[in-house]
Amino acid sequence: MTTSPATDQADTRADEAAVRALLAEEAEAMRTRDAELAVARYATDAMIFDLAPPLGRRGHAAAGVRAWLAGFDGPVTIETTELEVTVGGDLAFAHGLRRMSAVPAGAAEGFSFWYRATTCLRRMQGRWRVVHEHTSTPFHMDGSFRAATDLQP
Repeated sequence: MTTSPATDQADTRADEAAVRALLAEEAEAMRTRDAELAVARYATDAMIFDLAPPLGRRGHAAAGVRAWLAGFDGPVTIETTELEVTVGGDLAFAHGLRRMSAVPAGAAEGFSFWYRATTCLRRMQGRWRVVHEHTSTPFHMDGSFRAATDLQP
């Protein structure tokens, strides 16, 4: 089958929209405290480098997300900005900035901070799945090594 440039562009736009929708599921999962939805977007063997220890791990378990969510009163909100998505065949790459806001259980006040996120996805059995994700906060290079959670885009 031969495709035209217009068909290729339409397919790419549809794939980009599907990737954006899948990434938006994280925000919905955190807002509704749905651990199963939070991990449904990952491939079972995804390599994850996220904000919490350890330095990295394979796979994402709903039980771990559920335990993490239990440490908050109310929703955890995730806002994404400056999201760029590139799709090529069955692979996609996305990066942007995210802001997490929440109120820790029993705390009088909540917190809000920005962090960086890079996500690699693969189309598997017709569906996009996260196969690699890296989130990080910059740190102050003044010898204090404090996380720079006060930065804003």
